[in-house]
Amino acid sequence: MPLIVQKFGGSSVADTQKILAAARKAIRAQQEGNQVVTVVSAMGDSTDDLIDLAKQISDNPPAREMDMLLSTGEQVSVALMAMAVHALGSKAVSMTGAQMGIETSSVHGKARINTIRSDRLKKALDAGNIVIAAGFQGIDENFNITTLGRGGSDTTAVALAAVLGADACEIYTDVDGVYTTDPRLLPEARRVKQISYDEMLELASLGAGVMHSRSIEFGKKFDVPIHVRSSFTDIPGTMIVAQGEAPNQAVCGATLVKNEARITILGLPDVPGSSFSVFSKIAAKNVTVDMIVQNVAADGRADISFTVVRDELAATLKAVEEAVAELGAEGFTSDENVSKASVVGLGMASQTGVAQRMFRSLADAGINIQMITTSEIKISVLVDREQGPAALRTVHQAFELQKPPANAVTEVSTASQSAHAIASPDAAADVVARLQNVQGMEDLTIDDIQLDDSQARLTISGVPDAPGIAAQVFEQIARDGIFVDMIVQSFGRNGKANLSLTVPRDALTKALTTAGELAKKFSCGPISSAPKVAKLSVSGIGMRSHTGVAIRMFRALAEAGINVEMINTSEVRVNVVVDGAKGAAGLAALQKAFADTVR
Repeated sequence: MPLIVQKFGGSSVADTQKILAAARKAIRAQQEGNQVVTVVSAMGDSTDDLIDLAKQISDNPPAREMDMLLSTGEQVSVALMAMAVHALGSKAVSMTGAQMGIETSSVHGKARINTIRSDRLKKALDAGNIVIAAGFQGIDENFNITTLGRGGSDTTAVALAAVLGADACEIYTDVDGVYTTDPRLLPEARRVKQISYDEMLELASLGAGVMHSRSIEFGKKFDVPIHVRSSFTDIPGTMIVAQGEAPNQAVCGATLVKNEARITILGLPDVPGSSFSVFSKIAAKNVTVDMIVQNVAADGRADISFTVVRDELAATLKAVEEAVAELGAEGFTSDENVSKASVVGLGMASQTGVAQRMFRSLADAGINIQMITTSEIKISVLVDREQGPAALRTVHQAFELQKPPANAVTEVSTASQSAHAIASPDAAADVVARLQNVQGMEDLTIDDIQLDDSQARLTISGVPDAPGIAAQVFEQIARDGIFVDMIVQSFGRNGKANLSLTVPRDALTKALTTAGELAKKFSCGPISSAPKVAKLSVSGIGMRSHTGVAIRMFRALAEAGINVEMINTSEVRVNVVVDGAKGAAGLAALQKAFADTVR
């Protein structure tokens, strides 16, 4: 019999009428011939109310007791939902995380799921019950109640779908799907019918609040199709699966992160271990770094810029002060009035001209780009905070995201088309084996560690830090038929910025000619290049929620005596450029460093 996991968020069960409406959806799914597990969050703002109660007692309550307290919110919801199902004439049984066999780590407030012992769940389903499951919680090896942190109920739902081999995981929320951007910021935002896991991971980490990164990582890791739907309408919603909405679509969405702060360390000694020293100190302050941009050094010193959440700027600056003093850097600057605008799409990996199009649209709108970082499926730029909304509107219009793409899927993929539960027997067996043998279901999983030694590096120094310059540079490069891989523009000094890019090695001569023309046009320079560089990449699942991936890379390369020349990051990949002669040694160092995480 097909099995469906449904999840209802707090706004979907905020009062008794909404609980009854959710119960009707669960009953309808069962009457259509499915076994049904319904994961429920705490009602409305009840979690916030519980936190306020705790603060009235103590400014620093024990983490264990907070988990005991917060878990009661879901316990109320599941009991009421089970009562609603009974009142409507069907059978239901409610279960807490412990009763479902969700075993977690012992980190209170941020526990990770290790395994789920599903025997009791299956027995209840086979007895004809709708199982009402408490989201957000589990139990550790010492039988302490734990909570999963942000996005915990989504994570519970996708994890249950994985272990039960569900045909679909339906996430019911107060929006009717995933949009090309936040419709509260741009009314013309369009609901997409289908989006890939990687695209959704990037969008979720870049501010798309419809789902948390952690649950998307789970879906990708265990091939769970995720269906985002409205609790209040029957609109088809959005499927999150392996493929995007259209095979030829370069960009599927745009985002704006408003509350960024930028820090630039000036004159960092360009020696192995410098990056590791900086970011390990920041990690020790429990600060998560977002964009990281390191450009090529001059005179043995490099500038490195990165962004953090604005609220964490003070803690970050303390760590930076320590790093600057220890490493002998020239100093640092910061700016808490910046925003990050990004475009995301699988098609970027195979299409040229995406960066050029984005930069031209921003130039025409008079918006200056302070920093640039790219990955295979994302381009992010840092702009002045006041220009953030205009930047979002500009790039959304530039890629015509308000219009359905050509060759788009004609209808939302259904579970029967994409679910791992009915995929090939070999694929299904692989998923089951991974679920049974993995030490922790949410452990970091590295899919690939790559060395690309086919590229060269080109750097134009002293580029004017003004609107339109990046657009003119990349339009000229595109006209000359030069394919660009990595792009890094560091934060400028004294109105000047350095722009580095990697190109195929056999295109370096042509690229140098183009760069010379541009340098003459903008009265900038010098131009430097390296005919042979190595790009080392680590990609995987869990890189957003496991924040130490970049640090582990920097440590491994430092211990191998390999200097990092360029850095850029995304939610599924970290790229660094090193000297071409040290590429093989760097690959070996990273393979050793991540040996325990490779799938």
